[in-house]
Amino acid sequence: MSERCLWDSPAAPPRPAAPPPFADIAIVGGGYTGLSAARTLARHGASVTVLERHRVGWGASGRNGGFVLPGYQPDADDLVRRYGGERARSLFADSLDAVRYLEDLIAEEAIDCGYARRGAVTLAGRPRHLRDLERSRRTLREQFGHETEVLGPAELRDEIDTGCYCGGLLDLAAGGLHPARYCAGLAAAAARAGAVIVEGVEVLGLDRVGGRTTLRTSAGPVRAAGALLATNGYTGAAFPQLRRRVVPIGSYVVATAPLAPSVARGLLPRGRVMSDSWNLLHYFRLSDDGRMVFGGRASFTPTSIARSARILAAALHQVFPSLASVPIEFAWSGRVAFTRDRMPHAGVLEGAHYALGYAGHGVALSTWLGARMGDALAGRRSIPALTGQALRTVPLYRGAPWFLPAVGGYYRIRDWLI
Repeated sequence: MSERCLWDSPAAPPRPAAPPPFADIAIVGGGYTGLSAARTLARHGASVTVLERHRVGWGASGRNGGFVLPGYQPDADDLVRRYGGERARSLFADSLDAVRYLEDLIAEEAIDCGYARRGAVTLAGRPRHLRDLERSRRTLREQFGHETEVLGPAELRDEIDTGCYCGGLLDLAAGGLHPARYCAGLAAAAARAGAVIVEGVEVLGLDRVGGRTTLRTSAGPVRAAGALLATNGYTGAAFPQLRRRVVPIGSYVVATAPLAPSVARGLLPRGRVMSDSWNLLHYFRLSDDGRMVFGGRASFTPTSIARSARILAAALHQVFPSLASVPIEFAWSGRVAFTRDRMPHAGVLEGAHYALGYAGHGVALSTWLGARMGDALAGRRSIPALTGQALRTVPLYRGAPWFLPAVGGYYRIRDWLI
């Protein structure tokens, strides 16, 4: 087994060794949000510099499962309970716009990332979970005008070869892609538009004086009229106030050796992306080369890749017993970013713009929100209102999520009891 990501980024074109000293807008973070914002700003004629500490796509944008999903981490019923029907409908419409925006961008920029809209299935682990999914289907139809399909045990057999689930909810608006190839294509599109992308430069802090922003970096100061912080689950000590508002949670993934085409088709006949209804959920799909890619919350405390791989392999073999003899060839991890309300947020904090907190639903949402923030920074439209609520700090939290073991234990108990 190799302790590295299956999606390892394709070779990138040469990039500048150091950032230009001046830019209209400086963007911190070379993932989907930052690159999409950079592309939009450059197309508006702004000079843009993207500063990435490692390499483009090094964080969640190059390591996620490649699920392109409408909606948010809270389900449809939760959105209505929290925000009321009108705001919930607006939020869900934004998420559908995000999927369409991603599809249009891929087509316009001819990004070779294997994107296909084949649908997603949320799998019910218990009969009660299936009843919850039936309620979600009604809410999606009646409140949002969005059609989904409840799958009973018989219909589910046409979707997945397992006895672990008693039904599911099919959403045909979802799809999948190769996340690193998509990120590389998005970076190339931003560069073609005129953005400067610099890798291997760490941002150490930000100063705002007299309406101008200075980013202190490992390669010297970068001065700009404005800045966008697009650091998501990798928000560090350079931005302490933002760091107090976003919690990184580890997500772990394994990938098997390539399966024979007949085996792969037998396990997931329609090639849909899948996740289950447990609080400590698992998600899985087939890669372009026929591997089973299987992820989840293997641990709420720091752990080794080898240990997380053993945990996930056991879960994989429970769902697909026929794969017990198939080697696990790749194992990796990354950070999913949660805000206090488990919703994405965008705004201005201490003079810097930000957009983050996708809670595992970020492939389409971050691309769309990055573009909207690019429009806002260019003065073309306002910052998206999203929930209409402030991005709140997490009590007693300053960057070290000491409370996660208790959170993990709570969700394990809920999964046992409910």
